[in-house]
Amino acid sequence: MQFETPVSVQWLAEFTGAKLVGNTGQQATGINEIHKVTKGNISFVDFEKYYSKCLNSAATVIIINKEVACPDGKTLLVTSEPFSAYVKIVNHFRPFEPANKMISDSATIGEGTHIQPGVFVGNHVTIGTNCLIHPNVTIYDHSVIGNNVIIHAGCVLGADAFYFKRRKDREVQYDKLVSCGRVIIEDDVEIGAGTTIDKGVSGDTIIGQGTKLDNHIHIGHGAVIGRNCLFAAQVGVGGKAIIEDEVILWGQVGVSKDLTIGKGAVVLAQSGVPASLEGGKTYFGSPAGEAKPKMRELSWIKRIPEIWEMVKAPMPVKEHE
Repeated sequence: MQFETPVSVQWLAEFTGAKLVGNTGQQATGINEIHKVTKGNISFVDFEKYYSKCLNSAATVIIINKEVACPDGKTLLVTSEPFSAYVKIVNHFRPFEPANKMISDSATIGEGTHIQPGVFVGNHVTIGTNCLIHPNVTIYDHSVIGNNVIIHAGCVLGADAFYFKRRKDREVQYDKLVSCGRVIIEDDVEIGAGTTIDKGVSGDTIIGQGTKLDNHIHIGHGAVIGRNCLFAAQVGVGGKAIIEDEVILWGQVGVSKDLTIGKGAVVLAQSGVPASLEGGKTYFGSPAGEAKPKMRELSWIKRIPEIWEMVKAPMPVKEHE
């Protein structure tokens, strides 16, 4: 999320109750997760094993739970609770805005777009030209929809990220990382009935131009789906996954978070993808592997009972002459 106007690090330190270390004279231009940060952004880190990654990222301002050597040109906000400080900043700059009508007055809707009864369009939503939004679609605040987009009944675009921090010492153990990202649907996309697409925690969840999604698909927070992809029903894509252009995922494929599926890959139905896959190949199975070797493995697995019976059978006794 980018701020409307830059914010001084002095104000941020006072607002969060953090100790200011490093460059005390600069300004922050936005707030983002580590994988989305750009120069000027605030990010946070509260696990020591991730210190190096965050400190050496593009982030300009880093909320951290231990005072460490500050890289040149950066600012540290040192606090015992970086997670809570991050959430406080998000809630200040992107507060919840209650709705008082089905289509917000702050929404922008392009010429030729038809919105069917029962559609909710939230605050600051942008919808392009010649779109068709079918009944009972819910479009959360700040979502961006391009031109010539079709969204079928019952879709939900822009629900919060499924992102929590566990607090084992509390009765309510899971703290919510408040989402301030967006969903962006590019031109010529079609989204099937009952599909849900979560907003990014602080960046954007993107569905690329020309991509077609079937019914009952879920796209997790911050995922980036390329152009001209085709996803069949009940596909699930984890948060921050990157699906490159022209990828086909057949029915009930599950894709884990934080991975990349390369351009032109095809994943056959009911496969599970726990790690990145190269483009231009066909995959099958769980964990997914190249389809032909996987099919051969299945063929041999089916023969296990037969082989076992052969192993158990007594060896013939050879009579001595």
